[in-house]
Amino acid sequence: MSPQDEAFLVEFSDRAELTVGFTTQVADIENKLMSVRPGGLTAMLDAGEIALGEMKKATNPRKAVLIISDGGDNHSRYSASELESLVREADVQVYAMGVFEPTSFLPLSKEELSGPRLLSELAEQTGGRAFSASDPNDLSSVAARVGIELRNQYVLAYAPKNQNKDGKYRRVEVKVGEPAGMPNLKVRWRTGYYAPSQ
Repeated sequence: MSPQDEAFLVEFSDRAELTVGFTTQVADIENKLMSVRPGGLTAMLDAGEIALGEMKKATNPRKAVLIISDGGDNHSRYSASELESLVREADVQVYAMGVFEPTSFLPLSKEELSGPRLLSELAEQTGGRAFSASDPNDLSSVAARVGIELRNQYVLAYAPKNQNKDGKYRRVEVKVGEPAGMPNLKVRWRTGYYAPSQ
């Protein structure tokens, strides 16, 4: 984190809870993360809802939520479609660090099987990105990649021609012409937004 950055921490297992509110002190987050132990069921979707609600208190214009999970939710009150709807309404990029077992001799639940897809869908809708880590030692390098990506982005804005205040979801598509002699450009964007309503 840079000195002007702020962050919060939502932990989840059987239930989700905000354990560190917005702070500019990275040590507050680090200290709490050191005591986190995996276990119990997974209420990741509820944690996402809490995070999006907390994000409304943010003072910085650029906002991102980082989810660290296998995506295999099995204990939330919120459904995947409800969280996807909330994500589409929020002005927040979602990044996911998918932590997956490289090999397992136990059969995976349907939630664990669909987890990587859920994490990707949440990230892609917001212009974020999903990364995977099959080794816990990969987490720090993935976190560094997320940080680099967040600090090396251009933000484009536009005014839509359609000025109807109908509250409908409008899809967005971005096309980039690559300049000659330049490396391949990576383009990510929000897949859409809700128009204002009357």
